[in-house]
Amino acid sequence: MGNGTSIGRVRGLGSAHSGASTWLQERFTGLASLLVSIYLLVSLLLLPAYNYLTVKAWISKPVPATAMVLFVIVNFWHARAGLRVVIEDYQHEHGSKLIFLLALDLVAFAGAAFGVLSIVRLALGA
Repeated sequence: MGNGTSIGRVRGLGSAHSGASTWLQERFTGLASLLVSIYLLVSLLLLPAYNYLTVKAWISKPVPATAMVLFVIVNFWHARAGLRVVIEDYQHEHGSKLIFLLALDLVAFAGAAFGVLSIVRLALGA
């Protein structure tokens, strides 16, 4: 393998083959988050008032409700992808790494589901 040098210890191990797709996923979700955030910010700033009834009427329309749902999903997906890389890089024991990754997926899914259901409930007036 090698003579004990740093390069000798890692030579032949190969790559994980998932770095490029993870990197692209983080960039695309970041860009999507930026675009949806800009739309929501401009849309909210153009409202005539910022009281509950005005915002509720705004979010009851299909386009703002869809944008808000996309905002929640994309941001939870982006956060999950970033935190997944941190866990994979710094947690070296396979058992605890699996537990942390499962907990991360559960929290990300639960948070996104809670956000989407809250938006749907607000938009439908329930």
